[in-house]
Amino acid sequence: MTVVQAIILAIVEGLTEFLPVSSTGHLVIAQSLMGIESTPFVKAFTVIIQFGAILSVVVLYWKRFFDFRVAPEMDHPDVPAWKQNVSRFRFYIALLIGLLPAVVLGLLFGDWVDHALGSVWIIAVNLLIGGVVMLFIDKWLHRGSHGREITYKNAFIVGLFQTIAMFMPGMSRSMSTIVGGMVAGMDRKRAAEFSFFLAVPTMLGATCYEVLKFWKSGELSVLSDHMDLLVVGNVISFVVALAAIRFFITFVQKHTFASFGWYRIAVAGVILTMLGLGMDLAVF
Repeated sequence: MTVVQAIILAIVEGLTEFLPVSSTGHLVIAQSLMGIESTPFVKAFTVIIQFGAILSVVVLYWKRFFDFRVAPEMDHPDVPAWKQNVSRFRFYIALLIGLLPAVVLGLLFGDWVDHALGSVWIIAVNLLIGGVVMLFIDKWLHRGSHGREITYKNAFIVGLFQTIAMFMPGMSRSMSTIVGGMVAGMDRKRAAEFSFFLAVPTMLGATCYEVLKFWKSGELSVLSDHMDLLVVGNVISFVVALAAIRFFITFVQKHTFASFGWYRIAVAGVILTMLGLGMDLAVF
């Protein structure tokens, strides 16, 4: 993989990670079109550059990530001190609860998920299905709360929806969690923001797991030998994701998700047509 190819993949990652269009699907397509061989390093690269993308969330929402004030409802003399202290970490507790379903199911069915990622047919079909969902989701779930906080129950609901993307590659982690947030009663903006927040521990865990696999196999030098590509990839994905998140939040406050639905359907149509004509897009 050349530096130019690494930059292109990082741009694709930054643009699509937080939009409901499937970053996995777009990365697979980009690799195929550029003829990048799916070596262990390339597979690791597409996961590790997610770190740059999640860092953009922390930078944009640093007040949420570093807000350790006592919850307003707990700030009362009659409330025990230990409950007040626990409330300081309510944001992180909600993220951990939301992460739990993905961790459990990932450990149980990780091999199946890896196999599913190898099929561009599956990715294309799920892009299509998700596109249809995006066309109607605002009509199905048109009422949402503008409240700032999220309950632990709602965090778990969103976490359950996140697992859909694990078992249906191409469905989009972002789309699944946004739909989950809307099912839990959030409006589009709140659902999108919590999707961003939950991406941080989810993708950080995936990045660490990928590095750990190289370390356990004794091939950590493969990453160090290509550190320049990893640094460039993370920097690019960070910058592009910053812009993508700002655009997305502004967009969903004024428009429905229908345009993303039509985009997904169009991309799926192109991929299925290419596959139907016998073009080889499989990279795993």
